[in-house]
Amino acid sequence: MSSFVVIVGEGMLANRVGAQLSVRYPVFRQKSIDESIPSNTDLVLTLDDTWNPAVHQKAEEVMRGTSIPWLRGFVSFGEGIIGPLVRSTTPGCSQCADMRRLLGGKERHEMREVQRKLSEVGGMTTDPWASNSGLWHMTNILISEAVRILEEDRAYSEGRVCFTDLKTLNSSWHSFVPDSLCSVCSGIPNDSSELAHVSLNPSPKIHADSFRCTPLDELKKVLINDYLDNRTGLFNSKMYDLVTPFADASVNMPMFSGDEGTAGRTQVYSDSELTAILEGLERHCGLEPRGKRTVIRDSYRNLEEHALDPLKVGVHTDEQYAMPGFPFEKFDPDREMDWVWGYSLIEERPILVPELLAYYSLGCGSSGFVYETSNGCALGGSREEAIFYGIMEVVERDSFLMTWYAELGLPRLDPLTSEDEELQLMIERMRTVAGYDLYLYNSTMEHGIPSVFAMAKNRKENGLNLILAAGAHLDPVRAAKSAIQELAGMMLNLDEKLEKNRVNFEKMLYDDSLVRQMDDHGMLYGLPQAEERFAFLQDDNRSLRSFQELIWRTEHTDLTDDLKEILERFRSRNLDVIVVDQSAPELEKNELHCVKVLIPGMLPMTFGHHLTRLTGLDRVLNVPEELGYKDRPLTFDELNQKPHPFP
Repeated sequence: MSSFVVIVGEGMLANRVGAQLSVRYPVFRQKSIDESIPSNTDLVLTLDDTWNPAVHQKAEEVMRGTSIPWLRGFVSFGEGIIGPLVRSTTPGCSQCADMRRLLGGKERHEMREVQRKLSEVGGMTTDPWASNSGLWHMTNILISEAVRILEEDRAYSEGRVCFTDLKTLNSSWHSFVPDSLCSVCSGIPNDSSELAHVSLNPSPKIHADSFRCTPLDELKKVLINDYLDNRTGLFNSKMYDLVTPFADASVNMPMFSGDEGTAGRTQVYSDSELTAILEGLERHCGLEPRGKRTVIRDSYRNLEEHALDPLKVGVHTDEQYAMPGFPFEKFDPDREMDWVWGYSLIEERPILVPELLAYYSLGCGSSGFVYETSNGCALGGSREEAIFYGIMEVVERDSFLMTWYAELGLPRLDPLTSEDEELQLMIERMRTVAGYDLYLYNSTMEHGIPSVFAMAKNRKENGLNLILAAGAHLDPVRAAKSAIQELAGMMLNLDEKLEKNRVNFEKMLYDDSLVRQMDDHGMLYGLPQAEERFAFLQDDNRSLRSFQELIWRTEHTDLTDDLKEILERFRSRNLDVIVVDQSAPELEKNELHCVKVLIPGMLPMTFGHHLTRLTGLDRVLNVPEELGYKDRPLTFDELNQKPHPFP
């Protein structure tokens, strides 16, 4: 039985496709999608010589109630656009594609406004570039696609859009990932305690000395194809940094609020590019809830039995809240706020977490009491892997801040004792290429997870004087390498910024309140005058210590076994580990997972000196004595009051 095709629309494109297609299949024409679609239809084509967004929006509304696939073709500002193929049973609709297309353009805000106005007025009247040759070219593409769909072959338009430059007739297909927040095709569930439950399942390591469960080579096959596209990708451009000592790559994530760049740093540019994409996916998931719809809005007072006490994660002082123009309000247990479900791995129960602590773009607003960063967010090939690395990041940041605020005289590490050739070569390259000497310190805290505080000291007369970073990992050598890669990312390429804005940064030396942005922290300590603030570390009389002292003995072949050991260590220290699953549908096709890890009591990384969060975090007062750095507990007044140097 012949397939039956409905063509919706008028104009040259609809006429030509109708004439060509009717040679092979029964074709029914109608002017508007408002008319009923015959029940025996196998494919609907909505075709227009111009751009009328309202037609596509209406088509989504009508076709969602059917099982009939549909495909669009239209002309917009000299460009022919075909696709995507839309099926009511799967995510990825025309509105998702339009959103990705607008985000990928340079004039995204203007084009979104154009789209809105055209929806109101009924579309464009004519497009001067809709020429005979251009429309014939589009007709041929549409006919070929229709045949593939009707003959049940794999259509190019599945998850992709074709763009044709009507001046040159150059055409190209571009893939896109469905928007998990799309009002048309998204089907994310409501958040619930059941969905928050975490069972730690086996997560075999890819080889004996690895702490990953998914080989990077496997991800290479899919990440670029699925997520990086200059027109419709979740990331729309990439860049290699040829200045820094190691292979540094970045990708751009376009958003209506502005571009967001994420970086990857390894020894190989292609690996760094993939790492940057993974970092970008993590950022995408952490900005706002995408995998579950937030449904609980209530006060802590009413939810106290099932909720995390927000004061346990560190808040600002009363003096900070009272500052003129301070962006947050003191926590009020009777004030309503949004809550999401997390899971306590120590208490083994679901627990409610303020949404603004679980997603880091949500700190402002009527119920905002702190601003949360990406601290504890991590991506993995399994949920267990993501949790493992989320914990490592929390530990890394905590050990760095603990060192700074309590001015801990950390023991310095001898890199030669690592017995790792790559680490030695990294240090030598940093010295030879960038002109920096490296100093590594053992910043392991009371829980015993190996942590490294890293300081790079400039040997040249120009450029950033000191650069600071940190790393944490069960393998201390990996912790050191991670910190070195972070240091290297700031080397050489920020020297011009320091010189250009030196006067402003020098003012920060004498006025801490001027340290307002993330970059200010690192740039401030690029000034030679700031080096004296590290006197507590620079004691040449201390003997060098061995990397072997940091070793966390592990011979597990399954990462989950390592994770369980870590959790036991935290349990013995009365430190909870709370996991919020941030995984978005955009990750599902590649079986990736994203989480946010909160460890109440550990110091959260903040940027902007006025946003420091220490109130309620007594560990910073007690752990220095426990580890032998101090002879008694500290008071908050005795803590280092200067802006931290984390870049």
